[in-house]
Amino acid sequence: MSLPVKPWHIPPRLATGVLILNSGLSKRNADEATAAMVHGMAAGTYPFLRRIPPGQFVRLLSASEIALGAALLLPVVPTALAGAGLTAFAAGLVGLYLRTPGMREEGSLRPTQQGTALAKDVWMLGIGLGFVIEGLTRDDHRPSDEPE
Repeated sequence: MSLPVKPWHIPPRLATGVLILNSGLSKRNADEATAAMVHGMAAGTYPFLRRIPPGQFVRLLSASEIALGAALLLPVVPTALAGAGLTAFAAGLVGLYLRTPGMREEGSLRPTQQGTALAKDVWMLGIGLGFVIEGLTRDDHRPSDEPE
C-alpha cells in the first residue's frame, strides 16, 4: 500500500502543517482579551462572524487550525484533500489582508509594515492551490514515476 503523498509534497506539507498546528494550539486557551482581538479583526473583515461570540469563535478557529495542521502532517490524508483545506484557510487569510484597512499601501497591493504578517500568507495559498491543481489534473492511470 502506498501513501497518497509524493516525496516533493513532504516539505510544503511539513512547513504549513507545523505552522498551522502551532497556531491552533496557541489559541486553545486564549484569554478573553485575545479572543476579542482575534474575533474583532475577523469580524471586521467578515461581518457574518459578528454573530458568533468571541470565545466560541476562537475555540472553533483553534479546532479548525489543529485539524488542518494535523491533516497536512499526516501522510495518510491525500495531498489534494489537505490542499483543499489549506487553500480555503489561506484564502481567508489573504482576504483579511486585502480587506482590512491599514494592511496595504494606499492604492497598492504592497503591504504596510502592519500588513506584512498577513501578506506573507499568500505562500500558503500558492501551496494549497498547487496541491489541488495537481490532484485535479493527475492521471491516475500513469505510474507515478513515469515522466509527464
